[in-house]
Amino acid sequence: MSNKIVVLFGGNSLEREISLKSGKSILNTLIKSGVNAIGIDPINFPLLYLKKYGFKKAFIALHGRGGEDGIIQGILEYLNIPYTGSGVLSSAITMNKFLTKIIWKIYGLPIIYPHLLLNKKDFIKKNYLIIEQKILKIKLPIIIKPNCNGSSLGILKINHIDDLFNALEKSFMYDNNILIEKYIKGTEYSIGILNNKILPPIKIGYENIFYDYQSKYYSNNTKYFCPSGLSKNKEKELENIILKAWKVLNCKIWGRIDVILDENKNFQLLEINTIPGMTSKSLYPIAAKKAGLSFYDLIMKILFSTK
Repeated sequence: MSNKIVVLFGGNSLEREISLKSGKSILNTLIKSGVNAIGIDPINFPLLYLKKYGFKKAFIALHGRGGEDGIIQGILEYLNIPYTGSGVLSSAITMNKFLTKIIWKIYGLPIIYPHLLLNKKDFIKKNYLIIEQKILKIKLPIIIKPNCNGSSLGILKINHIDDLFNALEKSFMYDNNILIEKYIKGTEYSIGILNNKILPPIKIGYENIFYDYQSKYYSNNTKYFCPSGLSKNKEKELENIILKAWKVLNCKIWGRIDVILDENKNFQLLEINTIPGMTSKSLYPIAAKKAGLSFYDLIMKILFSTK
């Protein structure tokens, strides 16, 4: 393969550490396969020079802001360099959890409701008691999460109203907007999508209160079940929800959607990830392997489906 490929990884988001691991896994696989691939960290390289250096395609392995939010995609569109994953608009929308949920709700898809978006300026300037009353309408316990962040960074569960103020302060360290929603007890599933087909769903078993950063990347006690143990009917229901949720946002090539099966046995969409992790602990390659795709096969399928 003579085309010169750039693997973009690292970046300056809070998910830099995971992106470096993902990017190196992808880059090493491409190089071992004889692909003319070079890894570039946007922190160290002016991306407008990509064309000048002869790159013909880009494999985006940047997680979080500056990678999944449409910015890199916009630069590559401007340079007329094909790239992996979703386009500018879909990337920008899906990075915004609140906006994604609004669109899903309009299309009749199941989301956790009610929810509330709180801005940092309002939190600082407005009467805190008014904010507290709005949040109390959701009814405790609640989950608060940075609106445009991934890897479960800054997500906290609040059981008592006295803990709310400090929790909001902590979460605002990660984003200027916080999504607040009812805490749902249930079983979480992660579903990969590859070229408009779902990969085998993965059931997630974790020890902590929810599937947080520690559970995802460092705990040895987090368990992944694939096959997921869902009945054929439930798996078909999940497939229909996932593919509709994917298509209404006009996402492309590859990604992952997380859901929870609540105590009433109803699926609720949690969030979408348009550039899933590709580390040794990442779920997307696990699901692909169950579908019969080696890591190499997976990388090649994604690369040859460049937008």
